[in-house]
Amino acid sequence: MPTDPSVSPLSIAARPELTGTPSQTVGVLLSHGFTGSPASMRPWGEFLGQLGYAVEIPLLPGHGTSWQDMNTTRWEDWYAEVGRALDKLLAENDKVVIGGLSMGGALVLRLAADRPEDVAGVMLVNAAVASTNKQLLAVPLLKRVVSSVPAIGGDIKKPGATEHAYDRTPLHALASMTHAWKALRKDLPKVTAPVRIFRSAEDHVVDPSSARLIKASVSSREVSETILENSYHVATIDNDAETIFEESREFIASVTEPT
Repeated sequence: MPTDPSVSPLSIAARPELTGTPSQTVGVLLSHGFTGSPASMRPWGEFLGQLGYAVEIPLLPGHGTSWQDMNTTRWEDWYAEVGRALDKLLAENDKVVIGGLSMGGALVLRLAADRPEDVAGVMLVNAAVASTNKQLLAVPLLKRVVSSVPAIGGDIKKPGATEHAYDRTPLHALASMTHAWKALRKDLPKVTAPVRIFRSAEDHVVDPSSARLIKASVSSREVSETILENSYHVATIDNDAETIFEESREFIASVTEPT
């Protein structure tokens, strides 16, 4: 278990009297990214919690401890954890919006494809579902030789901000994620909920191919995108965080408006 409180899961109960819709409660699931932690999503979650929304930010298995721990976990473990968080929110609230950063974006897209009736909206920050990086093609073979390579975390423009990510990239876990992308890309047309995309103009981890694929593939009638001009990959705690927070407030309100 993590010893640093900043990487611990976050759970906030709904306060519908604050949302302006006391007749219903709304929950928001936020998932952090590969080798990251809830620290990258906590300010966003706390912002939404102060508005009265229920918030769940799970700690994905193998995260928040060591990269060696993460190398014993796989996509199925991470997906099961976000699924449990969604189940909790659905049991306690009337509607749920889901969001994720990087791999977290891929995980919530998988939820939206598998459980469209449970999802009112999807928010994506530099979501990863593909890559033009040819080095990834070598990962299935490379993982048999070495356990890790240098870190991909910490791509933040704002001085002093940290997502508490690992200092190494575990290759067995990385291979599992990239393998899962294939099935997800095939199933993106099953996503029907409104989608809000936030994409950094300069991202050193996820290239624009992911956003293009998502926009071209989902069946959602409403898909909108905001380009973040002053942030790198971990935009949720970078210079454009306030833009994400404010526009997500508008998005959540619009997709959960009582009928």
